[in-house]
Amino acid sequence: MAFELPPLPYGYDALEPYMSSQTLHLHHDKHHQTYVTNLNNLTKDSPLANASLEELIQQSAGDAGKVGIFNNAGQVWNHTFYWQCMKKNGGGALPSELEKRINDAFGSVDKFKEELSQAAITQFGSGWAWLYLEGDTLKIAKTGNADSPLAKGHKPLLTIDVWEHAYYVDYQNRRADFVKAFLDNLVNWEFVARQLPA
Repeated sequence: MAFELPPLPYGYDALEPYMSSQTLHLHHDKHHQTYVTNLNNLTKDSPLANASLEELIQQSAGDAGKVGIFNNAGQVWNHTFYWQCMKKNGGGALPSELEKRINDAFGSVDKFKEELSQAAITQFGSGWAWLYLEGDTLKIAKTGNADSPLAKGHKPLLTIDVWEHAYYVDYQNRRADFVKAFLDNLVNWEFVARQLPA
């Protein structure tokens, strides 16, 4: 079962002016597609050919012999999740249950945004910043390259991609400006809220 590049959940110009059509074409059509192509080549005619992305990530995490599979499966999953974390006219107020959970865990929405921004800005080199559930506890983490909380058995709720190709066309080296624009104008809080277990 070959993996396919999922379409974006919005048009290429939907996130402007905070994320350009050029960035989405490069990031989705080129970078994300390359991970899909690589993963199909790595798993073709192997016992892993029919595994799900999640199974591939969990089976290859920490296995030096499967680092290529882990990197490409992780990046396919991370990117597919990341696109859903944004929407046209994003940002704004949080759904009430999500807001309550964040207030309980971090003290306030502003404190949470500050901690998540710090994780995104201070991730050295390529990687991701995450809000995730470890058991029943909301946590923030940063991961390098293709790693994620999913690889450690936790449940991602939100991610910010801080690989340079995610923001360089629009923000050059101003990662902090990109992270602020993401949280203020792009994040899809409804999607994040839907990741919470009922």
